[in-house]
Formats: sequence, C-alpha cells, structure tokens
Amino acid sequence: MRKLCWFAAPCSAAIFLSVYLLPEDWLPPAGILCVLLSLTAFLFRGNTRWKAALVSLGLAFGFLWTSGYAAIFRAPARALAGETAEYTLTVTDYPKETRFGVSIPTKLTLEGAPAPKVLLYAGWDAKPLMPGDIISAQVRLAPSDFLRGEQFDYYQSRGIYLLGYTDIVTLEEHPTHIPPPYWPQELARRLKGSISEVFPADTAGFITALTTGDKGALPDGLYAAFQRTGLSHIVAVSGLHISFLASVLTLLLGRHRKRSFLAGMALVFFFAAMTGNSPSALRAAFMEGLLLLAPLLGREDDKPTTLSAILLLLLLQCPYAAASISLQLSFAAISGIYLISEPLALRWSKGLPKWDKGPKKAVRALLFFLITTLATTFGALLFTTPLSAWHFRSFSLAGPLTNLLTLWAVSGLFLGGLATALAGLFFPGLGGVLAWAVSWPARLVIGITKTISGWPFAAVSLTSIYLVGWFLLSYTLLLLCLFFRKRGLRPVIPCAICVLTLCAALVMNAWPIVSGALTITVLDVGQGSSTLFYSGGHTVLVDCGGNSADDPGDIAADHLQAMGTSKLDALVLTHYHADHAGGVPELLSRIDVSLLLLPNVEPEDPLRSEILSLAQRNNCEVEFLSEDAHITFGDASMTIYAPLGDGGANEEGLSVLCSAGDFDTLITGDMNHVVEHMLVKYKHLPDIELLVVGHHGSKSATSEELLLAATPEYAVISSGYNHYGHPALETLERLGAAGCGIYRTDQMGTVTFTLQGK
Repeated sequence: MRKLCWFAAPCSAAIFLSVYLLPEDWLPPAGILCVLLSLTAFLFRGNTRWKAALVSLGLAFGFLWTSGYAAIFRAPARALAGETAEYTLTVTDYPKETRFGVSIPTKLTLEGAPAPKVLLYAGWDAKPLMPGDIISAQVRLAPSDFLRGEQFDYYQSRGIYLLGYTDIVTLEEHPTHIPPPYWPQELARRLKGSISEVFPADTAGFITALTTGDKGALPDGLYAAFQRTGLSHIVAVSGLHISFLASVLTLLLGRHRKRSFLAGMALVFFFAAMTGNSPSALRAAFMEGLLLLAPLLGREDDKPTTLSAILLLLLLQCPYAAASISLQLSFAAISGIYLISEPLALRWSKGLPKWDKGPKKAVRALLFFLITTLATTFGALLFTTPLSAWHFRSFSLAGPLTNLLTLWAVSGLFLGGLATALAGLFFPGLGGVLAWAVSWPARLVIGITKTISGWPFAAVSLTSIYLVGWFLLSYTLLLLCLFFRKRGLRPVIPCAICVLTLCAALVMNAWPIVSGALTITVLDVGQGSSTLFYSGGHTVLVDCGGNSADDPGDIAADHLQAMGTSKLDALVLTHYHADHAGGVPELLSRIDVSLLLLPNVEPEDPLRSEILSLAQRNNCEVEFLSEDAHITFGDASMTIYAPLGDGGANEEGLSVLCSAGDFDTLITGDMNHVVEHMLVKYKHLPDIELLVVGHHGSKSATSEELLLAATPEYAVISSGYNHYGHPALETLERLGAAGCGIYRTDQMGTVTFTLQGK
C-alpha cells in the first residue's frame, strides 16, 4: 500500500501549491515538466526507481487535475460574476436567517454546463423554501472569494464559487415529498426541532451545535468561550463525532465485518451529508470507511497511506478544499494522534500496575482512560496549535486544561444528544426524560468553559513580538524533547523555561500599557468604531460596533482579556447604529460592565431595547445622558457631552473628550459638520492631541472649523470595507492641510497610543 502513499502525498502537495502559490497559467507547464521528470526515474535502480516515478507522476497529476478542474467547473461559474439576469435555481438545503433575510444554498441551472453552487441571499419571503424546490429570480451574481475588499477562501473551499443577491423569489416547482438526495438535510432539520423541543433552553443550543455542527443556536458568547479555551472543535462536527458513531456501530454489530463495513459506510456518509459535508467530516467518513474496509481486504492499516489517500480523495472532488481551515486542522489533529498520541499512550501506560481483578481493575481502566485522553489531547494540540496560531493569530493557554477536563464527556454528550433527539421525534415524553439526564453533563462542560474563558490570559494574541518569540521558542524546545528524548533530555527544564519565558513575554507585552498614564486603543472592527481607554488599572470603552469578520464585541473582549482583565468600568455608546453598538450584546455576555452611558434618543430602536435588556440581566447600571457627565478613571478624566443636534441618530449622539495631563482625545461619533459647529461653539474644546475622526472619515464630518478650533496633532480613522467611499478624499485633504499625522485601521489594523507617566 505504500506505493499509493508515494503517489497520493505528492499529488496532494501539488494541489496545495496550485491553490496557495502558483498562478493558474503555470499549472499545465508545471504538470508537463513533472511528466518529463518522471522519465528520469529510469536512471535510478531498485526501489528508488519506482519511488521517483510515482512522486513525479503524483506531482504532474496534481497540477494538471487542478488546472482541468478550474477550467471545467470554476471558470464557467466565475464568468457569470458581475451579471444580473433571470435564473432558474434548485434549492439544496433549508434557508438560514441572516440580518436582512435568508441565505439559501442552491444550484444554478445552466444549459450545456455543470450546475454551479450558488449561495443565494434573498428576503424574508424566501424563508419557507425547502430542499428540492425549483425557483426563479432576477439574480445579481458575484464571486465568492472576495468579500469586504479582502480575499476570502471559505466558500471556494466548499465548492461555492458564486454568491447571488435577489429581492423577489418565484417558486416554480414544489415537490410533494423531499427528494431522496435531500433526506440528510431533512433529518438535520427535524433533529434540530426535536432538540429545541425536549432540551432546556440553557443546553439546547449547545446540544444542537454538538450533534449537527450548527453553531447558530449557541447563546451569545458561548462560541467565543469555546474558542478561547481551545474547545471550538467539539462544536464543529468532524472526525471526533464520526469516530464515535462508527465505534458504537462496530460495537453493536460485533464481528460481522462485512455488515459493519456496509452499515458503517452508509451511516457515516449520511451523517456527513446531514452536517453539511464539511471537509473535516468527509475526511473522517473516508477514514472510517478505510478502517472498516482494511480487514475485509486482508490489509493492515498503514497510517501514512490512509492519510495521504483520504486527503487526495477530498482534493480530487474539490481541489480548492485545500484552503479549508477545518480540513487542515482535521488532518493536523489526526496526524498528531497517529504519530504522537498512540506511542505516547503506550509509553505512559507501561507504568500502570497490572491489576486485573475486582475494584482495582476498574481503577486501572480509569487510569488508562485518563492517560489516553491526555495523550490524545497532547498529540492533537501539538499539530493543530501552529495552524490555529497562523490562521487566527491567537493561542489558547487554557486549551490543554479545558480539553483534559471536558473531552471525557464529549462522546457521551454527542451520542446521548443524538439518541435523545431521535427519541424526541417519536416519543416526546421519553425524549424529555433523556434530555433532563443529558443536560447535566452539558451544563458541566458549559460551566467549565465559561469559567476558564473568563480567566485573564486564557488565550493570548500572537500579534505581539514577545508572544510570537515565546511561541517559537516553546515549540523549538518541545521538538527537541521529542526528538532527543532517547539521549536523556529531561522535559522538566524545557517546561520550566517555557513557563518563565511566557511570564516574561506577558509582562513585556503589558508593560507599556500598565506603566503609562493613559493608553488609547482604536480597535480594528472594520467599518465601525470601538475605542478603549486604559489608565491605572481602569478601563473605559467608547462604542463597540463594526462589520469585521469577527464580532466587534469579541474583538473588544479578547483585547481586554489579553490585557489581564474581564471588566469595564464604563461603556459609552455615542448612538445605537450597528457600526457603533452592534457588538454590545456579545460584549455584555463576556465582560462585566459596571456602568453603561447612553443617549436618551430613539426609544423604539430594537438594538437599544436589546442592549437595555441585557444590561438589566447582567446587573449593569444604566445612565441616560441629557446633560454633560464627567467620570474619572486612574490618571485620566472623561467628559461625555450630551446630544447637541437633532434630526437623526448621528446628530443626536454623544461625543467624548478624554484627558490625561496635557494629552486630550476627542471622539465625535457620527455627527456632521453642523453639530461639530455647535460642539465648537458651546463646549470650549481645548487644543487636542488625538482626534478619532468623525463618521469613519465621511466628507460631511471633520470640518475645517473643528480642525482649526481643536488643532489635533494625530488623527485616527476607524473604517473598513464599505460602499460609502470612507474615508473621503476631501477629509484626508483637510486632515493633511491641518498638519495631522493620519492613521487608518483599514490599512494599519488596531492603532494604540500610550501616554507615559511621570
């Protein structure tokens, strides 16, 4: 079987190179060159000959396959991007709610060409659609690999090359029954409904995510808690879940290998389809299939061959799945388990006492279970952590602990949740009883996750040079321990060095902030605004909203917790638009906010109502400002100016002046030049050093009058991808003429100013 590995591994490598590095025009010449190189294999002797030939042909096949796939499937789909026309589409899954309507997985009907997948965004009237429905609509098509002005690989990695936008959908055909190809989606819908019916509200969302991979039902802040504690993999259906299913099935069917193979294959691929056929789920399905097939063929499980063959199968059906983060993490985890966890578990278990009778046997089994759990966690984290750090620029320090404390319960929760949901479909009473029992360990896992995620430094951002250096040093020492353990290298000293250097890195990273009189951080939240003030151990946040890929509330909470705190002394909202307040619900679910300062405007605004409800639930004091207010925190003071204008939320918002010593910072929200004139006229602004530019650099704000009155030295524009032209050229010219040093979050990311103490 190793011959397959010598072909499959380089073929997969060629596909990765094609997706990540090489231009499409280079792929055919690269493939032909590798074919020619394969002819040189005859220069070698023995096994080297066929290895060289297989490697060269594998590379050639990978390059040529990616090129052919792009020409046949991707290019015709992308050629439609930018067009608006009447199209016929087939619905392939149930619609999901979005902020402005629903998103519908569909396939576009084209004559004489493969039907490309299209994720269609439509209004609320499309919500009742079902899989198998045939619809028509006037659709504007756009490429799926470019969102918010940036490269975005998620949809392309799942074979979706087009996004569609429409206002009105017409139902052309509606099948009497769900067609068989869509039975997995129908079962997933029914399971979700059953879970919401039989499980209590505090656990239903978690069980739904655990069993179906649908994270949309998770309560605010819980998924972020899973991410901070290194547990997000348990709510992303993958090999972990499918291996549980296959193990139970094998146990039930016993020694009937053929029956186990047929039933196992049907079950795992049906389940993978039910959860959306994610690359990680398909990886697990193929792997379980090969594991079940190997005994029937009289073959041993050769792990390198199994991994490389499965990776190739996934990449052949969609080469752009190489860009899937879930696929990369899934293969990294299983590689770590194969290469590290299994040998490590065997080594650690050798020291267990040989108890084989009575209570001692149970104790030995428990100890062996703990050892294998720890080894599995270590092996998986060892290989996945560098990938997570690269993709997400963060590292969960609490990950090993939370995995050790909770993974033992995940298999039971997954299987118990699935069994309860199935029982609830037919016997609601029985489902309710089972749900009561399953909910207790679920609450335990949720409680552990929330508690540990709230710890300071549960996760750290790898944007700091000190923490990046610590990370690289730790991995270097870890690899030295693994590769030189037979030479007597003891792990105690490297572990002590890792802990000491981590403490040093955290101190060095936080020192400029904690030692300063005032630190102002304008967070990168996309097209929005969120500015954090820190002084003397106290924190105040002005606004929390934006259109970034991550929730602005998570961005602010992550930044606070990376500083070692989970508390805000005050949160000031200039107004209730989503680009200034949309992240507040998520923030309140994660951070203890002592005081919330708001303008008393727009009483019917739904976001205002949601924020007030959450503030009351979290015992947060709320104060509406109709007059100017002053607060002091650390070595700084802040004046919050009451609304000055009228006619809309932007004009009726608060504005903020923060001072520490001779350094003044002004935030004007989204007020226009008319209200700026009133601010200059009535509030006697001092000469300021830092201006957070109004309305994200709109030409209607940051007037020449304000700049002449306030004379800022620095200006920060908080903006991101938008259709408004922010920041406007006129605004940039006015700031330049005023002599301001200009900083932009859309170009520079998060911007921090620190005023040093005396």
